[in-house]
Amino acid sequence: MKKLKVLIHLDIYNRCIPYKVAGDGEGFNSDWQHKLKVLMVSSPNRNDLVFPKGGWEDDETAEEAASREALEEAGVRGILKKNILGIWEFRSKTREKACCLKGGCRGYMYALEVTEELDNWPEQGDRSRKWLTIEEASELCRYDWMRHALEKFLQLMSDNMKAAGLADYCATATTTLSTPNVMALVL
Repeated sequence: MKKLKVLIHLDIYNRCIPYKVAGDGEGFNSDWQHKLKVLMVSSPNRNDLVFPKGGWEDDETAEEAASREALEEAGVRGILKKNILGIWEFRSKTREKACCLKGGCRGYMYALEVTEELDNWPEQGDRSRKWLTIEEASELCRYDWMRHALEKFLQLMSDNMKAAGLADYCATATTTLSTPNVMALVL
């Protein structure tokens, strides 16, 4: 019997979670999780918020593509963290009911520390942006895998604080999200 080879084409997307520490300039303290804000953007022709995403050009890396998409879709620049938050495979929302192999996607997620927020950006006519707490963002995520990325982001921030000697402020970092279908992920 001949074996049938099936080639599955995956569309590759790079996303980032743009973030900043909002507040009074005191830096991190025991209320650090409430000062940590993430940026989401509206989807064109939809009534929901997502993290900036897009494919990459032939002459750029996945990291460069994630940074470029944050600039184009959300109007922010910053420092992309090299620790990838994760890789998720999912079906395109527009093709998830299709009985075909098309519509498979792979998403790479990064954290982007925002250093500059522009007043004007390429896609501002199609998108609005909104700063949210981690918990607010989790409640608005369209996909479970995006909530999982937020969990990993929160864990990464907690780990970074522990490494900086701020362990007292990190004790509850992985328990912040109250959405019941979010699993606690360990890096």
